[in-house]
Amino acid sequence: MSTQAKAMRIRRYGGPEVLEWVDIDVPPPAPGEVTLRQTAVGLNFIDIYFRTGLYQQPLPHGLGYEAAGEVIAVGEGVTRLAPGDRVAYGQSALGAYASVRNMEAGRLVKVPAGVSDEEAAALMLKGLTVQYLFRQTYRLQAGETILFHAAAGGVGLLACQWARALGVKLIGTVSSPEKAERALAAGAWQVIDYSRENIVHRVLELTEGRKVPVVYDGVGKDTWEDSLDCLAPRGLMVSFGNASGPVTGVNLGILAAKGSLYVTRPTLATHIATTEALQAAADELFELVLAGKLAAQISRRAPLAEAGRAQDALQRRETTGATILLP
Repeated sequence: MSTQAKAMRIRRYGGPEVLEWVDIDVPPPAPGEVTLRQTAVGLNFIDIYFRTGLYQQPLPHGLGYEAAGEVIAVGEGVTRLAPGDRVAYGQSALGAYASVRNMEAGRLVKVPAGVSDEEAAALMLKGLTVQYLFRQTYRLQAGETILFHAAAGGVGLLACQWARALGVKLIGTVSSPEKAERALAAGAWQVIDYSRENIVHRVLELTEGRKVPVVYDGVGKDTWEDSLDCLAPRGLMVSFGNASGPVTGVNLGILAAKGSLYVTRPTLATHIATTEALQAAADELFELVLAGKLAAQISRRAPLAEAGRAQDALQRRETTGATILLP
């Protein structure tokens, strides 16, 4: 028997007005799937990319990649999960903006006691992003100095905390004194307010001319040139997002001219491609939470039915930390 639920759908690309809050029927879970009653949904910039059409899927479709909740039914062949289990995910087929949905069991991790559903929903995508950036794309070592853009955002605040836990000196960029305070409180070593400071000059000052071995840039085109100029010779530019728009028209010769630089455009999906890799990354994430070294930094909660308003606030950079949508 199918389950009645509510979900957000889009039939065309555009602004928040294209979001439609609709009734859906969720069928029984197929083999290898579970039915999940969702209690908290994470809001992320990638949701906006799919809404606007920067990233495209056949229309109509849902939105969202991250949520937490309770298993209410399991499909044939599912043995690692059972009804009543608290679970979360940070990568899925589009459709996290829903009160109930079916999920591939292998894409779910159990949420340990001591971590709330809201924390799990706020942490999975952003936290696993920081995990793969810091522990897989470039494995940070204690004592290193790094540059991380948008340090007061949802991913940025987790990065500040994780860097502090690793003994890494994180230089974070922010857009206001208030956001600077928040990043410093989370664990940033230094912050650069780009509304009043020159990023490249300040990085040179802070590193005594050495620059940094790695830059983590989720902003995109607005920070591309500055990011390259902050890298030490043979440094790595990690471009993992497009908050200001995609980087285009790249001349590879610039990498040679600026010191034999490396560039990567990684994604979370390729770093947690198996259930084992996903669980290992999530285990490291939750261990830091349970040890008190990492917190979700939830700054806003909104009804899932009002996701458009929440997305608009995120896109206007009016938020710090994580926003949770409640079905």
